[in-house]
Amino acid sequence: MAFYRVTYSADYRRATVHNTGCNFRCLGCAYKLKGRPTPDRTLTPEEIHAALGALGIDRVHFMGGEPTTNPQLPELLRFCKEGLGVRTYLGHTNGSRLITENLDGTNVSLKAFSWQKHLEYTGHAREAVYDNFRAAFEASLDMKASCVYIPGYIAEDEVAGMADFVASLDPAIPFHIMGYIPVPGAPWRRPTEEEMAAIVALARERLATVGFSHLTTEQALDLTARDDRFKVVQVL
Repeated sequence: MAFYRVTYSADYRRATVHNTGCNFRCLGCAYKLKGRPTPDRTLTPEEIHAALGALGIDRVHFMGGEPTTNPQLPELLRFCKEGLGVRTYLGHTNGSRLITENLDGTNVSLKAFSWQKHLEYTGHAREAVYDNFRAAFEASLDMKASCVYIPGYIAEDEVAGMADFVASLDPAIPFHIMGYIPVPGAPWRRPTEEEMAAIVALARERLATVGFSHLTTEQALDLTARDDRFKVVQVL
């Protein structure tokens, strides 16, 4: 597990530190569309410190793969808070190793609600994810949650369970539902427009702020065409 790239958005005054590797093996992982990155080299903490210190930023996001698998993460969070005085976020995480020290917020990608489905889909038990999400909420982190809706698999019961869990903490926590994008080796299909509308309505019965995305494969491979938050320059 290693940090291998730093990107920068001047419009959002945000840097993102990218990690390679993940401890989950999700059957429908979107990385199967384009492959996991194989960096030419990894970055030292000193290189990352220098790159972040030279940028005009208000916040630093850590992304993966799974950023919490990287043993350098706690020290980099400390540097961002104490050395730079900026806000820190996990841009996405599976929540299984979620930490709270020197972290301002996190977006947790919930995979399933039932323990059987979670274990089957990810290869890992669900307890740590939900316990860590609760602990982060109780530590007053800025929380967001998301899930992937897979018709016939991660379907109504699973999405309702995840939404109910989030609502039990605070129904105002933002929740984003992504329509499944078919990946090589997985048997499921993309949801229809009608199915997406129904699953979003189900979540909105439980939560105040529910967003969704329903991308095609082509759209998923070029996110910059739809969202300017992905228009960044690589600085390291």
